[in-house]
Amino acid sequence: MLSTDADQVSAWRARRARIAAAEPEERDAVLAEEARRVRRSIVRMIDRSQLGHIGGDFSVTDILTTLFDVVLAIDPASPDLVGRDRFVLSKGHCAAALYSTLAYTGYFSPDELDTFMAPLSALNGHPNRNKVPGVETNTGPLGHGLPVAVGLAKAAQLHGDASRVFVVMGDGEMQEGSNWEALMAASQFGLANLTAIVDRNRLQQGARTEETNGLDPLDDKLAAFGFEVREIDGHDYGQLLAAFAPSTTGKPVAVIANTTKGKGVSFIEDRVEWHHKVPSAEQVALALEELK
Repeated sequence: MLSTDADQVSAWRARRARIAAAEPEERDAVLAEEARRVRRSIVRMIDRSQLGHIGGDFSVTDILTTLFDVVLAIDPASPDLVGRDRFVLSKGHCAAALYSTLAYTGYFSPDELDTFMAPLSALNGHPNRNKVPGVETNTGPLGHGLPVAVGLAKAAQLHGDASRVFVVMGDGEMQEGSNWEALMAASQFGLANLTAIVDRNRLQQGARTEETNGLDPLDDKLAAFGFEVREIDGHDYGQLLAAFAPSTTGKPVAVIANTTKGKGVSFIEDRVEWHHKVPSAEQVALALEELK
């Protein structure tokens, strides 16, 4: 089991305080720089391991940065704190983005990122709650994260706990029937403490989502399942923060975050082949240059 990095926790707390006191322009600049740091880390991790899902990692980075640096009621120095907010990355194959975010939040040392995908490393290709602090549940098989998040939200409701539960799903993952069963349950139970975020980059392995099994009109479908729906630009920090506010209707919240797969590096953006492609040495250099 990895352990807390006190220096990173202190840096995270200072960053959070700065963001909380900042005007929107400065707030966005701080979040953008943190997101660039996470993306640079992802490039290095995938280059070192020669494994990973860089396109989806990049599309979800701004969502993770906003949640961990502003929204979530957490304490990385006490990962099991009672009453904490819960975050579930249902698209578990994008573990590199989550690991980088957790490391820079202070759940463990960023030095551990060098072990990504190495034999016996805690930082496996999919998050493992038994090995990585800050991971609430093991994910990887698509369609499992939202059902678990519904269970976490229902447990909080039963206990009278004020904590909130956030879950990020890939849009290709929304083709899994288990998600729609979970959406029905969340609505039935009135889980206003649940926020389900769809990373809507419109690409999945091998094709566009609408070519594979069309999701649109996704907003109308989610509303029909009893959710308060908010559709936003998933790379706009102001819109992300507004979308992550508590429910105003007593319903669970669904955020459709329109994103770009591979966001931040021009030759990766919106290219289906970068779902599971590893950059060459030359491409790594170009990517890091663009992410300065």
